[in-house]
Amino acid sequence: MSHLPLFLLFVSFLLPLSTADVGTASSYNPPYIPTKCFGNDRSQFPSDGTLAAAGSGIWNNGGACSRRYVVRCLSSQMPAACISDATVVVTVVDQSAGLGSRQSMAGTTMALSQAAYRQIASLDARAINIEFAPV
Repeated sequence: MSHLPLFLLFVSFLLPLSTADVGTASSYNPPYIPTKCFGNDRSQFPSDGTLAAAGSGIWNNGGACSRRYVVRCLSSQMPAACISDATVVVTVVDQSAGLGSRQSMAGTTMALSQAAYRQIASLDARAINIEFAPV
C-alpha cells in the first residue's frame, strides 16, 4: 500500500502556512477615520471593526488598501499576552504612518484596531510579534 496519498494530503495542509510572513503589530485607538484609503467613508470597514493600518513594509504606495490578512500572535515582551491559537482577519483601511489616533507603538508592520488586537492579544501589550498571511 502506497503512503503517497497520505503524504500529499499532509503536505497540502502545510502549504498555506508557507505563505505566511512574520512581523510586529501594535494597537491603535479610535477614531479610525479619516483614512488614507477611504477618507471619511466607513462603508469599506468590516462590520466587526477588525481594521488594520499598514506599516511601511506592506503599504506599497496604497496598494495594501482593502487587502485582508489573517493574523496570529506569536509572542510578546509581556508574558502571556497572546491568546493561544487565536487568529483574526483584518482589512487594511489606512497607513500606520501619520495615523490620526494614538498607536501603542510606532514602526510596527501593522497597527490593528482595538477590536482586532483584543481577539489575539491583551491590549496591555504595547506590541506583539505576529504571523500574517493574505486571505
